[in-house]
Amino acid sequence: MAATPAGEELPEVRLRDIGGLSPLVHVVGRVVSARRREVVRRSDGGRRPLLSGLLSDGSASVRFTWWDPPREGIERGTILRAVGAEVRQFRGRPELVFTWKTKVGPAGPAELPRLDGDRLPLCPVRDLKDGNGGFRLEARVLSVHAKPVNVGEERRIVYEGLVADATGAISFASWSDFALAPGEAVRISGGTVRAFRGRRQLVLDEAGIVVRIEPTGLPELAEWMHRPPRPIADVEEDGGGEATTIEGLVVGVLPPSGLVYRCPECHRLVTGGLCRVHGRVTGVADLRARLVLDDGTGAATVAAGREATERLWGVTLEDVRERLRGFPDASVLEEQLLEAVVGRRLVVRGSATRDDFGLTVTPETIEPAEIDLEAAADELAARLHGAR
Repeated sequence: MAATPAGEELPEVRLRDIGGLSPLVHVVGRVVSARRREVVRRSDGGRRPLLSGLLSDGSASVRFTWWDPPREGIERGTILRAVGAEVRQFRGRPELVFTWKTKVGPAGPAELPRLDGDRLPLCPVRDLKDGNGGFRLEARVLSVHAKPVNVGEERRIVYEGLVADATGAISFASWSDFALAPGEAVRISGGTVRAFRGRRQLVLDEAGIVVRIEPTGLPELAEWMHRPPRPIADVEEDGGGEATTIEGLVVGVLPPSGLVYRCPECHRLVTGGLCRVHGRVTGVADLRARLVLDDGTGAATVAAGREATERLWGVTLEDVRERLRGFPDASVLEEQLLEAVVGRRLVVRGSATRDDFGLTVTPETIEPAEIDLEAAADELAARLHGAR
């Protein structure tokens, strides 16, 4: 990377202010995400390197494009000073472009502009979108847990969980330990929003600010944990959501369900002894059930893991492997699973995502629905009476 530029050419500005300024600006920001690729030149067919991602200084998050970046890696968390960056508009939002004229160099944490969280606009969860930054969020912590991850050759801890306000819930990933605890009410500033596997996620790092507050207007933890089921059609129309509860009948099981094999490295499904990431591997046996749940308004796929599958099926992984010795055809096991679960009414709580194949719920809990037989009989009688 080039030496740190002095920056006398242009005054330093905040990222939230670049939209109304001149075409060239001087900014300091932290790399939130970065992806390196190559673009083929139309003129001669040559390949030109390109780095693109998100840059944040706490006041806003802005997409950047860096043509001909240095060969050494620019990783998440790197703080950059860019003098003479071009400001362009893309879909109505400003973007930064680093060209050969832009002086880009490393900067230290002390060079990031000081963030005044109270001056940032308050944003409800339902209005957060991919790429958002420069906001404050007041929410209650629903859950949090530490997860070890590999970042390059470094082993780090990321803190993941859910926060919610009266408008909805969002998952978060924090690279700093803010000592969050379920039930706390907090004001969060300096975070950014990204799309992760089709779901919104709030990302926090060392630049984030978390302050404990009074929970005025925030739902109680028990209220969120025991919310009544929503119609599946409404959840699908919203594009999914966190901490979502649905209820319906199991009307089918999608393959592959029952006994499956997973890669010992990444836990993806292994087909024919091959993992699409790690190639030929010896798969590890596992159980899962892809249940189709229908509530009359719509249908959703519920991806149940081993523990939930064993409980619903009444059969353990060892039992299944023993059965397979007598029935080498694994499709027989899938039919047995279908017979055990079809027609059962379940209440499922978890995160829901929508894609081209419909709504999929990754469950936190799957429980049998408690049916009020008297109320159900009264409802059926009323419907039959109204149909006369």
